[in-house]
Amino acid sequence: MHFLPPLETAIGLGVALVIGGIAAGVAIAVHKKSNGTGSNDNSNNTSSGGGGSGGSSDPSNFQKNPNLHNSFYGFAYTPQGAILPDCGANISAVIEDIQLMSQLTTRIRTYGSDCNVSSLILDAITQTKVNVSVFLGIYISSDDTVYQRQRDLTVTAIQSFGADHVAGITVGNEVILDNLTAAGLSDPNSSVGIATADFLKTKISDVRSVIGNLSLSKTIPIGYADAGAYFNTDIIEATDYCMANVHPWFAGTSIDDAASWTATYFQETDVALAATTTNNPPFYIAETGWPTNSSTAADMQDSGGAAASVANLQIFMDDFVCQANQNGTGYFFFEFMDEPWKTVQYGGVEGYWGVFDSDKNLKSGLTIPDCSHQ
Repeated sequence: MHFLPPLETAIGLGVALVIGGIAAGVAIAVHKKSNGTGSNDNSNNTSSGGGGSGGSSDPSNFQKNPNLHNSFYGFAYTPQGAILPDCGANISAVIEDIQLMSQLTTRIRTYGSDCNVSSLILDAITQTKVNVSVFLGIYISSDDTVYQRQRDLTVTAIQSFGADHVAGITVGNEVILDNLTAAGLSDPNSSVGIATADFLKTKISDVRSVIGNLSLSKTIPIGYADAGAYFNTDIIEATDYCMANVHPWFAGTSIDDAASWTATYFQETDVALAATTTNNPPFYIAETGWPTNSSTAADMQDSGGAAASVANLQIFMDDFVCQANQNGTGYFFFEFMDEPWKTVQYGGVEGYWGVFDSDKNLKSGLTIPDCSHQ
């Protein structure tokens, strides 16, 4: 079976591949995430956004930012310096990230375990003593040693820091999308889609077995993430939960319709499909958000209400976050902070999806919604 090189794809970020048969005109786009491979900027920035120990040696004693509110169900998170071969992630930087995110949410999700990030995150949560749980990611590529390495790093993290703050383990991200795209297909129920689901089931079963052998005091759910249009019942029935990327910006929606489009698309495409399965597992929105900038001038123009801008991110947050909370939708806002290495390597909007900038400051002009979540 063919898998793309270590670049992940999503309903989200990059070069759009229009998928036929989706009434809303959804665009599926190549999205480069921090999978634990490739290159990255290893700068370890400091924050003036409401984190840091404020002179204390105790990471649990940190300065709070009154402009932040714990209003988000979850956040997508990749530490700086989390990509091989240039690992630069370190505990002090991750502690700072956790201090900030704990003021916004009680959940985060990651994409891979390379550069020791799973251990760093669990260590940081332990040291800061915050109420944050993490869905740990295990990345799958064409090289099976990548999967084995990340699985083992995940096991080591849990053995070292326990499972109290582990909400789930997500095995694979957009593997069905990658394989179908490589084959020039778009139907997850095609022979390629079914074969990929069968392959993924072996990895999910392996992780479930390995984690089960740890004899933990809790059962950790094992899940899978893909673009919203790329699930089939075979893969859903093999999981304890699923996560779907649903990005209104790449669907070409106006900003005024973005929140309602996201909710409708997710319910009609993913939640409805899960309801037809034998297990009907929980379904989360793995990624949704709005870019604030781009290296491409056209993305900054307000064409059809879909400009990349801080003002439009504000509108999307205002329209989506509290309403999704009220509706009981589990989602992971994309994303915590900008990733400049993506701008250098890929261009476009890739590096500009953060609520915080790359220096970990809340973006100028943003006001965090203030409402409760599950």
